[in-house]
Amino acid sequence: MTETEYQHPLMKGYWDRLDCGFGKVADVFEDCMAEALAVLSLDDVNQYLDAAGVLGKMGRGADPLLAFLEKWPAVAAAAGSDMLAPVMAFIGAMQKSPNSQAIAPFLQTLGAVARRLQTGEQLQHYLDIAADLMKRTTGSIHGHHSTFPSPGLPDFCAQAPRLVGLLSISGLKNWVEYGVRNYNNHPERQKDYFGLQLADSLAVLQRERHGTLFADVERKLDLYLRALWQDGDQLVPYTTAFDELRKPIPYYDKLGMRIPDVLDDTNGIAALDRYRAILAHMVGHRRWSTQIVADNYSPFQRMAVEFFEDCRIENLLIRAYPGLRRIFLALHPLPDEAECDPETTSCLRHRLAMMSRALLDPQHPYTNPILLEFTARFHETLGAGTSDTRAMADLALAYVTRTRRQSDQLAKVYFDNTVIDYRDDNRHLWVFIEDSDDEEFFDDPSKQNKKPAEIQSLPPRHYPEWDSASQTYRPDWASVYEALHAKGNPADIDKLLLKHAVLAKQLKRLLDLIKPQEKVRIRYQEEGSDLDLDVALRSLIDFKSGAQPDPRINMSHRTDGRNITVLLLLDLSESLNEKAAGGQQTILELSQEAVSLLAWAIDCLGDPCAIAGFHSNTRHEVRYQHIKGFSERWDDTVKARLAAMEAGWSTRMGAALRHAGHYLAPRRADKKILLLLTDGAPADIDVSEPDHLRADAKKAVDELATQGITTFCLSLDPNADEYVREIFGNHWRVLDRIERLPEQLPLLYLSLTR
Repeated sequence: MTETEYQHPLMKGYWDRLDCGFGKVADVFEDCMAEALAVLSLDDVNQYLDAAGVLGKMGRGADPLLAFLEKWPAVAAAAGSDMLAPVMAFIGAMQKSPNSQAIAPFLQTLGAVARRLQTGEQLQHYLDIAADLMKRTTGSIHGHHSTFPSPGLPDFCAQAPRLVGLLSISGLKNWVEYGVRNYNNHPERQKDYFGLQLADSLAVLQRERHGTLFADVERKLDLYLRALWQDGDQLVPYTTAFDELRKPIPYYDKLGMRIPDVLDDTNGIAALDRYRAILAHMVGHRRWSTQIVADNYSPFQRMAVEFFEDCRIENLLIRAYPGLRRIFLALHPLPDEAECDPETTSCLRHRLAMMSRALLDPQHPYTNPILLEFTARFHETLGAGTSDTRAMADLALAYVTRTRRQSDQLAKVYFDNTVIDYRDDNRHLWVFIEDSDDEEFFDDPSKQNKKPAEIQSLPPRHYPEWDSASQTYRPDWASVYEALHAKGNPADIDKLLLKHAVLAKQLKRLLDLIKPQEKVRIRYQEEGSDLDLDVALRSLIDFKSGAQPDPRINMSHRTDGRNITVLLLLDLSESLNEKAAGGQQTILELSQEAVSLLAWAIDCLGDPCAIAGFHSNTRHEVRYQHIKGFSERWDDTVKARLAAMEAGWSTRMGAALRHAGHYLAPRRADKKILLLLTDGAPADIDVSEPDHLRADAKKAVDELATQGITTFCLSLDPNADEYVREIFGNHWRVLDRIERLPEQLPLLYLSLTR
């Protein structure tokens, strides 16, 4: 084809970019580009042409290039254009091995395979299976490595559309595994096996062809969702073939409803009805469930809430369509009441599975009085029309409290006859404050599901306390309640900063000296701020010579400096209301000034920092107040919380340190510092022996150290030397002149993080 045959300059530009000399490619190029432009974005079109150019220069003739130009738009439409990179990587692996003759059949059938599999995840599994087949059958004949190509790979690629039309991904994997295991040393028979020419090839295919494939019933399920539930969300299949330890279970997220790619008939329930049960359960959650803050629930409590909420949803579904009860009960296990031995095994799952069955089945066989009591309470709540997720959570917590046993902590857990596989994993029920930067969650109504009262009803988080007399932990001894600190007037903090303007200027000069300045170049980036000329030139040479070019031709920069995270924990006990020695201000007012200056300094440095306060009223009520979250800036919102700081009650230090570590430990940083500001020793009104809480605080500091957290104490107690060394080792300092706290606290931080 001559250049004048492309009248449109855009099409001529595309042809020039392809840089191809094959005449039969030129004959269909315009039609291929028309289809590609209808499916792909402009960036995807450029990548499409680049990949086609690589294929055209592989030395395999025009067939691979033609197959790619014709099939890729259909593949991108079915599985996503981001699958181009793994597809080209597999082609590159074939080209570098003796298997380049399989490239053309692979590309010629790729469109049909992608349309059948429908998702990028499923297509990636197909690529993994093909790559494993190539790796295990190449060069293995008579021990001559890297000499002989895989005899069965081209036939496998040619038969792939038929195979994925008959088998699930797990079935395909098993079918391939049989062929590799039995015909690896027989090239001709291996070729016949993967070409479906052998009797046992067809027999294994029939054996693996079990159940109902999602692809065969997708349209029916889509119509079922729309007609019965008025829900048209995307259905996305997943496979269980590649996860032997923990099988995936259904779930939904913003990308769609995830369900298995194949199901078998079970207990007289057809696979299609099993699919319908899975979808109905998820639709019920989408309609009637609301989110709960998960942070202070233990794993056992969360499990109980999920069981009760699942049963509430299913009872509401049965009200709408009574025939669902027969399906749910047929798929729901019926545990025997005497199956689990609580003396040797954790029976929590067993008890909850029985409770779940009783909540669905009016004819259940159970006689346990607590189970019967909570079954009645459940139906009473449901019948009164007051049921919601919060009510189910309260009922579940009450049930856990009534039925809790010491053996629930045992490592051996009873799982038999407790798995309810049509239910989703309930990830949609929970919101984690630490994943939402603590206080940001409280302040953002959208993250609260528009239920501020939910925050105030957070259950406590229980922590152990160390008993130095017996040298053992008292389990779940201290109850920590957390809340967002109340707000005051942020202008009060601005006045304090203005009061210390001279000190702030001195700090600013120090901050400028330690603030990271140097830039480090990061090379070999696919996306970056600058072009890496050396790599780009090498890639261009590779491209022109027909080799696979390195796409990492960019570079970026980062600041070479600090990677520090700090949590400032403030002791807000009653003693802070006392006047500082020789002054008119209270210790609390001086602490406000010091923390304000410190927060301002940290904001200037850009270090992630959180601020919290604590006090206690016996072990049953340790209050933990969030003042600043890690990602919050130093703004009026944080200033308002600092302005409202109040002091009261006692100092149960160990529990507060553990709870602060709960938020600090997951942070990604080279250095994690927990800086404690206190004016006294650990104490509480329900503890008469002071050494007990001191030993517990020391144990908490040791626990934090094992998590990579350095705990440092700045004490305002002039008599603290006798106990802070015992608790904090060498990480402490006593400030004798409390009036210098606003100056010394920021300087201490700078020295710790220099």
